[in-house]
Amino acid sequence: IELDLFLSFQQLRCVRCWTATKGREGRPHALPAAGVTRTSPTSHHKQMSTTSSSAAAVAEGSAARRFWIAASSREAAFATYTPFLLSLAAGSLRLDSFRHYLAQDAHFLHAFARAYEMAEECADDDDDKATISALRKAIVRELNLHSSVLQEWGVDPTKEIPPSPATTKYTDFLLATAAGKVDGGKGSDKMATPFEKTKIAAYTVGAMTPCMRLYAYLGKELGVFLKQDENHPYKKWFDTYAATDFESNALQIEELLDKLSVSLTGEELEIIGKLYQQAMRLEVEFFSAQTLEEPVVAPLSRYRDPKDKLVIFSDFDLTCTVVDSSAILAEIAILSHQKASQSGSDNVLDRTKSADLRNSWNMLSNQYMEEHEQCIQKLLPPEEAKSVDYDQLYKGLEVLSEFERQANSRVIDSGVLRGMNLDDIRKAGERLILQDGCRNFFKKIGETREKVNLDIHILSYCWCAELIRSAFSSVGCLDGVNIHSNEFTFEGSVSTGHINRKIESPLDKVEKFKIIKSDLDSITPSLSVYIGDSVGDLLCLLEADVGIVVGSSTTLRRVGKQFGVSFAPLLPGLVEKQRRLWKQEASIFKARSGVLHTVSSWSEVQAFILGNDSS
Repeated sequence: IELDLFLSFQQLRCVRCWTATKGREGRPHALPAAGVTRTSPTSHHKQMSTTSSSAAAVAEGSAARRFWIAASSREAAFATYTPFLLSLAAGSLRLDSFRHYLAQDAHFLHAFARAYEMAEECADDDDDKATISALRKAIVRELNLHSSVLQEWGVDPTKEIPPSPATTKYTDFLLATAAGKVDGGKGSDKMATPFEKTKIAAYTVGAMTPCMRLYAYLGKELGVFLKQDENHPYKKWFDTYAATDFESNALQIEELLDKLSVSLTGEELEIIGKLYQQAMRLEVEFFSAQTLEEPVVAPLSRYRDPKDKLVIFSDFDLTCTVVDSSAILAEIAILSHQKASQSGSDNVLDRTKSADLRNSWNMLSNQYMEEHEQCIQKLLPPEEAKSVDYDQLYKGLEVLSEFERQANSRVIDSGVLRGMNLDDIRKAGERLILQDGCRNFFKKIGETREKVNLDIHILSYCWCAELIRSAFSSVGCLDGVNIHSNEFTFEGSVSTGHINRKIESPLDKVEKFKIIKSDLDSITPSLSVYIGDSVGDLLCLLEADVGIVVGSSTTLRRVGKQFGVSFAPLLPGLVEKQRRLWKQEASIFKARSGVLHTVSSWSEVQAFILGNDSS
């Protein structure tokens, strides 16, 4: 790719999301002025990591908080969505499963107590030793609590129950770290200087801190469900980890980790970061390995009948990507004209100055945004519906669909999409930055789709499906993804400016959705999930058995709410569905329920659909 084009792409790669001016969600955006990037809107509900406090901690230079933020965006979601914790939160977990968990957790606590002793021996500061001693005593108190709880639940605490492989994997990792066997280390007993031993203390605390923070997080995140059931059978467990005392212990070990990290080099801090991540992953494996006898609503790939097809539908622009494809395609066209003007070539490219072309594009974008808002206002009913009114919503979106078609006609007639090289489009697709967790989700989908009997379909307004194909090719899952979108027309390898128009409106999307779903259901029953971000996805989100909303589109929520659609975070919704499953109620997942589930990241989507086995 030419240098000027490459540099432009690098600028686009830095854009975290294209802000939707005046409520614009999903098609042409005004291009940024040179050197200007636009920031993403905040999430519509609480992030998986602690948001404001974490950001403040990062600003203050807290190593512990940096490690938590890096790990929690993914691993905390995978822990929270494990079948064990969903059943525990719903109160449907069977007693034998909880007994087994307590017995395994006791092995954890014994390893923690021993690791604290070893870390205290390595610390050379009296205050650090006192802090570690206090944390060890808290673990001893927790062990005593475990013993009393085990007795309450009919388990003899003196009876030795062997650790499971997942438990052993974590305890061996922790004790090896405490012994100094880190990154080829020679062991704490062979350390020559007090500083070397202090470094081992830091490594050990780095491997223990994520467990404390994760349990405090889970206590608060899942403890809210106790409010819905005063007689929750596992209230004592939630109360323990949601308590102020436990949060104080978590903060105490984080402060200790920060203090021990001050004198470390960048390379040594990187080692702690890796230990932190590994400890988080082992915690998730521990929760995933807990035995369950009852059916669970997640992961979805294991919930439904294995004979049935699981069908994943997804939008592309701003659902998968952080930059709208229309802006990228327009930028390629502008730079292509600029390159032609500079080279003086006399081919099919219009010799219009790139600045004039940019102005033409911005005029189209500004007109689009202004008229789009007018269209939204026109389709909204005067009063908010009491329950979802799908038929009226469909009629309202007929107005938006006609508007979208007219807007695309203006773009084609303007000629702004003429003169693009196919190779440049493909290279742009390969370089597209996807939303956090999205790339990994589709990669895992590609690896497991045959094993779990799964289909994946992309339904997109994007003008050029080749851009989407290139994006998924770079992920390594193109063979497993069915792409339904529009196509550029080419003369040779250069775009003519015309579009083969297939999907350009909400109605086009939902009709394609219904055709695919009907064809699959004629062969075998299917369970459908649709993932989208904008008002153009609303009909498909409602038609799917599970509709998942990513991003923070205010227009989507404004339109949906006016037509009786509810938006609720996915996790509480799953806990409620788990309760209904436990009570053997029918239709746990149901199309046109009127409730759409919101997520803060693609990691939540992956945890819900695939679970940790595929992570």
